[in-house]
Amino acid sequence: MGWLREHGRRPVGLMAAGGAALALTACGMVGSADGRSADRETMYKRVIEERDPRPSDVIEAAGAPARVVRADDGSLLLTYDAGNVEDDEGPAAFAWRIVGPDGRTVAEHAEHTDAEETPAAFEGASGGFVRVPPGEGTEGAYALGTDGKRHKVVVETSVGTRPGDILLQDVEPILVYRPTTRTVAPPAGVPHDAVGLAVDERGTLWSLDQPLTDTAGRVVRQREGRTLGTTAVPKAYTGGILAAGGGTAALSLVQGERVRGLLLTTDDGGHWRTVLDGDIPWKDLQGGPESLVLKALADGRLLVGEEGGPYWLAADRTNSAFHELRTPAAFTSLTVADTTLYGIADATTSTYDLVKGEGLWSSRDGGSTWRRYDQS
Repeated sequence: MGWLREHGRRPVGLMAAGGAALALTACGMVGSADGRSADRETMYKRVIEERDPRPSDVIEAAGAPARVVRADDGSLLLTYDAGNVEDDEGPAAFAWRIVGPDGRTVAEHAEHTDAEETPAAFEGASGGFVRVPPGEGTEGAYALGTDGKRHKVVVETSVGTRPGDILLQDVEPILVYRPTTRTVAPPAGVPHDAVGLAVDERGTLWSLDQPLTDTAGRVVRQREGRTLGTTAVPKAYTGGILAAGGGTAALSLVQGERVRGLLLTTDDGGHWRTVLDGDIPWKDLQGGPESLVLKALADGRLLVGEEGGPYWLAADRTNSAFHELRTPAAFTSLTVADTTLYGIADATTSTYDLVKGEGLWSSRDGGSTWRRYDQS
């Protein structure tokens, strides 16, 4: 394993990134050209067939985490999926690893699964993480402490959102998680025709109320089940994805099958403006509305882009100017936690070979520099 040199310096040990230590490494660049694909294929097939796989084996086979979420203390939960390469059915393996703020592995777990099963997903929260229910109800939800210990959750009929609440699902069934009581419940007061939601750090629930009629959609903001205000979606547009954080809330505006801009506020809904031009070339976006990436950082800046890139980040919380991010690899996903960017470079389907730059990368300075996590 060799160290990846960045900016002419050789990193030593673990590099802290967004409260969780991430290390730079060039290991794992395995491809068919170096003659090691056969060994990797053998290992991969063995891992997905094992009834009780080791976490380290699943992680090595996967090559890169599928998802990353962060707890309030800076701990990271990385999840890994190893599917069946030859078929979309058959055996598979899943693993998670918790990395503490100092970069050390705190806990990890692996299990044998089926390629047809929904991959396990988690959200970061105060005190740890919460498993997102894989089905249509609350079954399968549980909490994980930053030490990796599993805890039961309490299921309630509904809750009015408060600071610290985490959105688990923004489609039916809509669910939020309250870390202080380990409660999972639908949020109270959600409009009947709500099709997209976001919950910010103040506990404000933002929803898109978009009736299946000619009636204009509206963004509704609520807290503790009480409506604080609404704003109409501009005529000729339908709403898409909602994001909220740091006093900013934004809704993607869709016309036909394309995203054309944003409706946004930077003062918690006091004033709104429509952004249809500027630094983001909306007309050049190749994916449809479902491919849009829209995230709000804790300081109110917006991250906008498409799955697989490119991505643009706001210069400041006014969100009046954006710059395109330069990434160290082709990211298949990009997300945020607080003000740290987390990008994952991975193959888009299960494969025995690794792609260039595969793995988890992070940036604490708006994409100016990136650090790569050494998962070995």
